[in-house]
Amino acid sequence: MLYQQRDQPPGVPPLELTGERTLPDVPEENYWFRRHLVVYEWIAAQADGRRVVDLACGEGYGSAVLARGGTRSVVGVDANPEAFEHARLKYAMPGLAFERTMIELWDGEVDCAVLLQTIEHLHDPDAMLERLRSLVGPHGVAFVSTPNVLTLAPEGAEKSGNPWHVREYRAEEYRALCERHFGRVALHGLFHARKLWLHQRAIERARWDDVHARLRITKPFYAWFTPAVSARDFALRLDGGRRGLDGALDFVAVLRP
Repeated sequence: MLYQQRDQPPGVPPLELTGERTLPDVPEENYWFRRHLVVYEWIAAQADGRRVVDLACGEGYGSAVLARGGTRSVVGVDANPEAFEHARLKYAMPGLAFERTMIELWDGEVDCAVLLQTIEHLHDPDAMLERLRSLVGPHGVAFVSTPNVLTLAPEGAEKSGNPWHVREYRAEEYRALCERHFGRVALHGLFHARKLWLHQRAIERARWDDVHARLRITKPFYAWFTPAVSARDFALRLDGGRRGLDGALDFVAVLRP
């Protein structure tokens, strides 16, 4: 079943959800949208006053979050023509521009690069990280996130079933990849919080998924629960805190030369 964005501004063509990128304004996709949004909001607070490029920006919502967060300027870059046109029309604001090109080819004057949930799609992640280091210069910073294979893929599997992913990483593999190209690497883990943490515990300890299936309320439950998820239902922790990073949903690397 294909889902499409709802209630877009006049003149802005809605995008269809394909699974390659997340979208706002699709209630069924809200969990994944909020999981991405909370990272953009966190980065916006760290990138105050910087010139930012948001590579593989997709629909453009994250670039808009960064532009509202006190950055000097933001360029959102994506190669997809539909996503580019949508972002250009929907998020017209001072200090924000969109460019359509391959992320490996983009060049410009920035001191902050953002690449979220994309490096797992690339056949040559080392080349991309080397490119990011060149873009941000000796005093810049890059924010690069990727999902944790241990919580995304079935237990024991090397990769999830996402057809767009080339490789998914464990924490130590991802840290090693980043350290090949940056002198200072801080790795944060994104975890469930608040009601998502309670929901996760209910599944793990009370087999909640089995319960609602037996009660035949799965569809109405998630039709209510998923749109109610907010960015506050996630938490970022440096090195995962006391629990470590193995249980993280995503890894967010803060990279400095």
